Amino acid sequence: MGTNFTIVGGDLRIVKLAQMLAKDGNKVFAYGLENAEELKGVQNIQLCEKLTEAVKNSDIIIGPIPFSSNGKEINVAFSDKQISIREFMSVINAKILIAGSISPEIYDMANDEYIEIIDIMKREELAVLNTISTAEGAIEIIIENTNKIIHGSNVLILGFGRIGKVLAKKLEALSANVTCAARKDEDLAWIKAYGHLETNIYTIRENLSEYDTIINTVPHLILTEERLRYVKNDCLLVDLASNPGGIDKKAAKEKNLKLIWALALPGKVAPITTAEFIKETVYNVLREIYKK
Repeated sequence: MGTNFTIVGGDLRIVKLAQMLAKDGNKVFAYGLENAEELKGVQNIQLCEKLTEAVKNSDIIIGPIPFSSNGKEINVAFSDKQISIREFMSVINAKILIAGSISPEIYDMANDEYIEIIDIMKREELAVLNTISTAEGAIEIIIENTNKIIHGSNVLILGFGRIGKVLAKKLEALSANVTCAARKDEDLAWIKAYGHLETNIYTIRENLSEYDTIINTVPHLILTEERLRYVKNDCLLVDLASNPGGIDKKAAKEKNLKLIWALALPGKVAPITTAEFIKETVYNVLREIYKK
């Protein structure tokens, strides 16, 4: 027996998710997706004209990823409507909200409305699976924005967390000379164990001139104005970290360096695969909630 889901707003990942949930035999009530042609006339999907109509049919509400870009309205890439966060939260009173990248202020609103919030982007299984799409998207960026092949190129990855590990492996498979930079001794040891070259983030200076591509995965300023002086002019800089990123953007521009700040790559480069990962995670969440 299927589950009733209400889906409100979101991007192409959420559109694909709605299709997948419906294909699994679930009933999907959608709002804020009226411009998504792929959802029209699909069995088990009902496009609702009112938010209240969509919400009343389900206890499980799936919102956008990220939930909001401006802190006022939820993200609705496939709608001409504006849905304020406060209106949305008041309508879904006492239900379960599954969305992504939710700010602390929204948790406060949820408490007032007795809403159980699950930030799906904090789920470890989704974070791990998303690194695959992020790594492949980063490689696509390198290929499209350099006039050299990856084979034999010198690549520096700043940070050796989930993304750094997967990206380093994939770049090494393409015969790049991969160096990974980290701060902690245990991470530096793991870099060696994986067979990559290692360097300490605290000591990178003149050695930055050795690299054809530098990829940052750390959400803290690493490549400062002072450090960017050592980066060669034709080096490609790719920042994968969330706001504020790890590369001084103003300094990079002043030095006329090519910098690409690549946010939310999974949804851009692989929306179908990412939707599959989200669906798996949603099902995991429901099993935990209902102990199924």
